[in-house]
Amino acid sequence: MNIRYQVVVIDAADLAPVSGFWAGVLGGAVDAEDDWHMVMDRDGTPRIGVQLAPNHVPPDWPDGDQQQQLHLDLWVTDFEAAHDEVIELGAVVLQQASDVTAEEGFQVYADPAGHPFCLCWHRTALA
Repeated sequence: MNIRYQVVVIDAADLAPVSGFWAGVLGGAVDAEDDWHMVMDRDGTPRIGVQLAPNHVPPDWPDGDQQQQLHLDLWVTDFEAAHDEVIELGAVVLQQASDVTAEEGFQVYADPAGHPFCLCWHRTALA
């Protein structure tokens, strides 16, 4: 099997805010069609697909009836800068880290459609 790209596909009732959010996180761009947006990274490689799902119900993480459907862990070298950037792009914090100055950890966010993702760090390993 020769796989050229590996793409995670997420559902959204409104494609533009979600694909725009992830394009901003990846520093890339969106190739938009009516019911599908492909998010490219800064090198133009397809990374995340956003497909139209008019009846999409956002997950209610961690304890709701509509449980998490998937999540992404993004390992960052500068947590504080990454946090500021995803908040500016429209993320909301779902679960704060107990200590953002710790050697390693994670903080949980949601994208504009409610999909959870984590900003993770390991200061020594990722420096």
